[in-house]
Amino acid sequence: MPCGKLQRSPSMVIDRTDSLWYKDAIIYELHVRAFYDSNGDGIGDFAGLLQKLDYLQELGISAIWLLPFYPSPLMDDGYDITDYRGIHPDYGTLKDFKTFLKEAHKRGIRVITELVVNHTSIQHPWFQAARRARKNSAQRNFYVWNDTDDKFPETRIIFTDTETSNWAWDPVASQYYWHRFFSHQADLNLNNPKVVQAVGQFLKYWLDMGVDGLRLDAVPYLCVREGTNNENLPETHEVIKTFRRLIDQHYNDRMLLAEANQWPEDVRPYFGDGDECHMAFHFPLMPRLFMALAQADSFPIVDIMEKTPAIPDIAQWGLFLRNHDELTLEMVTDDERDFMYQEFAADPRMRVNIGIRRRLAPLVDNNPQTIKMLNSILFSFPGSPIIYYGDEIGMGDNIYLGDRNAVRTPMQWSIDRNGGFSMADPARLYHPVIMDPVYGYQSVNVEAQMKNQSSLFHFMKQIIGLRRQYKAFGRGSLTFLHPENHRILAYLRRYKHEVLLCVVNLCDTIQPVNLDLSEYAGSTPLEMFGRTEFPTIGQTPYFLSLPPHGFYWFKIVPQAKPIGTLDMGASFEKTMPKVVIESGRDSIWEMANKNILEKDAFPRFLPNQHWFIPTGQKISQTHITDWVKISANFWITFVNVSFEDGSEARYCLPLRIALDKDAERILEQVPKAVVCLVNIRQEISGVLYDAFLTKWPATFFTAPLKTAAIL
Repeated sequence: MPCGKLQRSPSMVIDRTDSLWYKDAIIYELHVRAFYDSNGDGIGDFAGLLQKLDYLQELGISAIWLLPFYPSPLMDDGYDITDYRGIHPDYGTLKDFKTFLKEAHKRGIRVITELVVNHTSIQHPWFQAARRARKNSAQRNFYVWNDTDDKFPETRIIFTDTETSNWAWDPVASQYYWHRFFSHQADLNLNNPKVVQAVGQFLKYWLDMGVDGLRLDAVPYLCVREGTNNENLPETHEVIKTFRRLIDQHYNDRMLLAEANQWPEDVRPYFGDGDECHMAFHFPLMPRLFMALAQADSFPIVDIMEKTPAIPDIAQWGLFLRNHDELTLEMVTDDERDFMYQEFAADPRMRVNIGIRRRLAPLVDNNPQTIKMLNSILFSFPGSPIIYYGDEIGMGDNIYLGDRNAVRTPMQWSIDRNGGFSMADPARLYHPVIMDPVYGYQSVNVEAQMKNQSSLFHFMKQIIGLRRQYKAFGRGSLTFLHPENHRILAYLRRYKHEVLLCVVNLCDTIQPVNLDLSEYAGSTPLEMFGRTEFPTIGQTPYFLSLPPHGFYWFKIVPQAKPIGTLDMGASFEKTMPKVVIESGRDSIWEMANKNILEKDAFPRFLPNQHWFIPTGQKISQTHITDWVKISANFWITFVNVSFEDGSEARYCLPLRIALDKDAERILEQVPKAVVCLVNIRQEISGVLYDAFLTKWPATFFTAPLKTAAIL
């Protein structure tokens, strides 16, 4: 059936009343310079990123996390900042950024940027003024200085492969300055209230512009005090609370994300009592996902999650399989680190600092099923999932590039020159594109995968859409089941009326499992990807067989009836809502008729359908978010349903206009019509998702004088 032109509803905009948006977010991490080059200079820019927003919208993500884009000498990939209020000229102008921000918001995509406040570049005007100012002056005290390099001996060195001390000599100041990271990055003195005030000013500068979230880089190291290891100090928490008060005072829906590579119990204080950071990364989970994969054992995952403390209701974890840094192995034992190196980084060039500098696909030998399985855990665990750019198509890495640049190569868009990233001479690219036979842009690119319905891109699009449908993933509780087969990871996610069951096979062979689901006896597991009903749960252990590295997501539906032929019987005409169209077919979308559908017909029709989920929830309102005209008499509508408990669901309802005698004929046959429910995978934005049509569409209208029946 030919698809008609999409009749667009108003542009999606950011809901500024949703203060907890980050709990349900799907975050896409990217570096502007790596995404798309619009002007042919070999470096990605904001104008290029703007051109690719439609791609990100189609993928389904709800937030973009931008790595540093500020003016910088780029000795640490932009984390060495020289101007907190500017844009690096390679990436465009402030006007370009504002245009990008506005267009992202139009598509319902929020923007998270970096707040790198632990340190600046030594080229920053603050440092240049400090080194020339007299000792103990206001300008000098913007940084931490000492006459010798033996102060704070208890503090560890983070980059042991490049730095031998946390102090560096400055010949201009004739003093040593403190740096927890590289020697070209001097630590700000956040024990100084004037520095905190200055940081608060540019924090507010970006939030006033419309930025939705700020990632606090290196948050455990903000303050210092003698006699301590200078990590996680009470003074640091006071600084964060100051930033949080500033946000709460001026904004309703902005977010702080803490980057703290620490054990969960040490990260927990950065949420405070809901008065510090809104989000924090869960670093220790990442290596244990790969450890569980290599050992085919669920213990590493279950163990770290059961040791993760509860966090405030308004707080959220940030989860990722890989990101722009190394796969850190700080939070494992020495034996576990040796095991991880042996399994995933046998070549020393794959290692950096205390970690592994490889992308997701190479880590699992480019096995698509393993990639999908790991993503099934990422997207179903408590927290907001983060996708690193290119991982949605299975990009590879280049271990011959220095530092962590192995995983920071240009995005691969097509088989064109430079992978479609840039029209520049290849020698001008900021990094070379990947060209090897397995991961090269000729084999792995967006254009090819968008055309292939079986590609990793389409799987990622599907799993993102499913994740966005269910609040239990972002807000629900986590309960592990403990089957005898330790190769199986099984857990329940529960939130209000939603109960979801996730089962994962960590082994590369077929595995059986018996699960104790007797609590839900009489309920039916509905497999969420294919909407297939599995056998009803009983009092005996529930048996499943999983393929190698396979997984299931189930929605537990209480006393569900099979989806199939619906026979409404003699009472059908009495219970069915009726709508009258007084003029032509298209008048159904006039405000008056549309109001009848939203305020009367749909609220009465939906709860009486056996396929309506959730059952037992009272509808507060329905809203038609979009519609597609398939033919003169046939439409597809997308309906958002809000419930009194605050939850939401989305449905696809086919509609047909029936005229005169056709209407009478249809109404005679509908009692035996097949009804088909479709849950939309995400908000419609120009693409019709999985509109499964039946012989008789689920909804009918008659025009101009006959009554319209909604089935």
